[in-house]
Amino acid sequence: MNAHTSLPLGLDWATAPAAWSLSDGVLTVTAAPRTDLFTDPLGGAARRDAAVALTTPPEGDWQFSARLRVGFRSAWDAGALVVRSDDDHWAKLNFEQAPDGTPGVFSVVTRGRSDDAVGSPVTGEALWLRISRIGEGFAFHVSDDGGFWRLVRQFALTGPRPVRIGVEVQSPVGEGCRVHFDDIRLTPTSLPHLIDGR
Repeated sequence: MNAHTSLPLGLDWATAPAAWSLSDGVLTVTAAPRTDLFTDPLGGAARRDAAVALTTPPEGDWQFSARLRVGFRSAWDAGALVVRSDDDHWAKLNFEQAPDGTPGVFSVVTRGRSDDAVGSPVTGEALWLRISRIGEGFAFHVSDDGGFWRLVRQFALTGPRPVRIGVEVQSPVGEGCRVHFDDIRLTPTSLPHLIDGR
């Protein structure tokens, strides 16, 4: 593993991955086979074995972002950014492979059970993801170039504990998934506007 290497931004493993490394600012995380973070909205069955590393964000508004490259192999393989209060109150923004093999943007907001939403397909090999804290709420954005951002969804997430934020890697039906995170940033800045691309 990485006995002498620390994760960036004070991240710490809440659920350890199969493997990880940090080199030249690139965090590479490998999910173990058949791991996920999801609570079935129909039956309520919960999966909480995906690799997750979390850190404490600053007080007030903030923005947390990273560029992801995902080694897709199976349906629902994904890398994600996550915001979490507890096991029943969390949300994630995924760069994920659909069952037809198309990479795309997926998002999940969980308040007891998960609300799973399918976004747009992605044609490039990399995608920037961003979570913004806006007062009492949150916003998910994605970008193809790290400059112009598209809104995925906005939501409230009232849980019993202050939120933590971080990264997640999953391979729900596959044999593992490797994700490269770079350009990882956490800034105590307010989002200027939800839908103007900044």
